[in-house]
Amino acid sequence: MKNILKAVIVTSILAATIGSATADTQVQGYITSNGTYVAPYVRTSPNATRLDNYSTQGNYNPYNGNAGTQPRFKPYQ
Repeated sequence: MKNILKAVIVTSILAATIGSATADTQVQGYITSNGTYVAPYVRTSPNATRLDNYSTQGNYNPYNGNAGTQPRFKPYQ
């Protein structure tokens, strides 16, 4: 019984982690202060890491197929 409970807990944690890691946010179109229109787009949900962003090196954007170009970690200044 304890093994089944452990399996359910681990599965629940994995499902929650995977679900939150793949969450996307729809951004509405807007006009910048200099009058340039920015079309609506999809981005990863904001969080405290750069590692899972579409623009980070090693990742790719599934909506447009572009590979990430931003460094995984910012250098110390």
